[in-house]
Amino acid sequence: MEKTDVTLHSRVRILMALMFLLGAIFVVRLFYVQVIRHDYYEAEALKEHTAKFSIAASRGEIYAKDGYDKIAPLVLNEPSYTVFADPRYVKDETKAAEVLRRIAGGNLVEGFEESLKNKDRQYVVLAKLLNKQQADLLKKEELAGIGLQESEKRTYLEGTLAAQVLGFVNGEGKGQYGIEQGYNDQLAGVAGQLKAITDVNGIPISVGANTVQTPAQDGEDVVLSIDRNIQSYVEKALKAGLERVHATKGSAVVINPNNGQIMAMASLPTYNPGEYQKVTDYNAFQNPTISDPYEPGSVTKTFTVAMGLNEGVIQPDTTYVNTGSTKVADATIKNLGNELLGNVKMLDALRYSYNTGMVHILRLLGGGDINDQAKDKFYQYLTDRFLLNEITGIPLAFEAAGQVISPDDEQGGPVRYANMTFGQGMTMTMLQAVSTFSALVNGGTYYSPQIISGVVNEKGDVVAKEPIVKKTGVISADASEKLRMMTHEIRAGSLGKLDRPGYTTGGKTGTAQVYDPTTGQYSKTKTIGGYLGYGGQNRPEYVIMIRVDDSDLGDFAGTQGAAPIFTDISNWLLDYLKIQPRG
Repeated sequence: MEKTDVTLHSRVRILMALMFLLGAIFVVRLFYVQVIRHDYYEAEALKEHTAKFSIAASRGEIYAKDGYDKIAPLVLNEPSYTVFADPRYVKDETKAAEVLRRIAGGNLVEGFEESLKNKDRQYVVLAKLLNKQQADLLKKEELAGIGLQESEKRTYLEGTLAAQVLGFVNGEGKGQYGIEQGYNDQLAGVAGQLKAITDVNGIPISVGANTVQTPAQDGEDVVLSIDRNIQSYVEKALKAGLERVHATKGSAVVINPNNGQIMAMASLPTYNPGEYQKVTDYNAFQNPTISDPYEPGSVTKTFTVAMGLNEGVIQPDTTYVNTGSTKVADATIKNLGNELLGNVKMLDALRYSYNTGMVHILRLLGGGDINDQAKDKFYQYLTDRFLLNEITGIPLAFEAAGQVISPDDEQGGPVRYANMTFGQGMTMTMLQAVSTFSALVNGGTYYSPQIISGVVNEKGDVVAKEPIVKKTGVISADASEKLRMMTHEIRAGSLGKLDRPGYTTGGKTGTAQVYDPTTGQYSKTKTIGGYLGYGGQNRPEYVIMIRVDDSDLGDFAGTQGAAPIFTDISNWLLDYLKIQPRG
């Protein structure tokens, strides 16, 4: 019996020792965890229950000029709501579906009724892009299991106005086309970040010392150089002009030659950026004035004459012998009608758009022949001075550079360069053309074309953007004055009969043949009509370029298609800009 008691006591002591040891281990472990490794495990716990949340930045809004000292909104942000549900908590699917059809209507996603009944899912989207009024109505219904998520939606206040300049924002919040894409980084801003303690469902439950927040940087609010009133009139004038000659495609650009600011930029056909999903022909998204280089034809003759004037090889009254055609290598280059044979002044060569007169200038640049000197000098003017063959850098998506063949290229022979003097065999965009022409008539300063005139700061004030002088001395002031005189003399004829008296306008028509890559020849039926000119009082106050793509006018597309649109816009601008006539 005593032996049994001893054994029992021994077992009890052993058990107590084990319990004491185990307790000691727990105490030591707790001390280790809570004191020695406190910081480590606290960090691990925070990591387990901390999530990062992106704080969306508000996209920058877009304004246009509205007269001399006002601005008007073109693109704003408005609240937009997504309807979602946790089907497990939806009590009456039929009632919910009826309410959603009544309030959300066309905003409902396909198959939303089936989604409501799917109890295996915790999150389903039922409708998108609801406005605030719809959201408020839905909130009043207090439907169990259904919620609203707020975001921003782009609103294009003026419908189709300046559509290709603006572009649009897609469903993923990214800018597409126009300035929405070309200036996307600045408009989008930078998202902020919130790091917060969450519950088991990932919902933030506390904000305090362990919450780190990086504020979102909202996008830049920009003011376009576009004047909404000029843009509106140009679009109407372009539409009316195209209808007058049974054309459906055309473009117009208005630029201030004294600072490079684009006052209007329009193309037809167009679209509504707020309804971009309805567009079936994606060509409507493109801006042909910057993205569609083409052979501009005879408007380029003003560039060739400017070279000759600046080099001193011609004067307006310089004559050459015109026989109606000229031989260049194995090709014969001809004029098209209105022939003045014999000694013809350069003024008349430009007036009647003689190809032979432009080829004569090229020969003079080479000392009398189309040699390497002539080609090198001509190329140097086009690229180094006129800045063709490179993009202008305007912040609009998909700008193209055009192409000027180098004299070192195997295709850069005498015939190619003779054709280039009258606008064939090289390509440029309308934006390149108006920028170069502006420099030629403003005294010789090339301003980088600008579509943004300023930004709106936090106080709501407009901070103007300074003009960018890209090149000076493109041609001399004397050569520029003579070119203005020549183009004014040309316009003072039949084209100028409808011009307002007391002002100075000038310009040049162009009817460009369309190159057919399938045949390797120029089309005998398709032409592009153009007009490039300026207007003002004692100096050019605006430069306008018109392009008419698909008229039925043939060789008269420039004179009868594009020129009347120029006249319409020019006369209206004189009034709108309050330019006073000469006394």
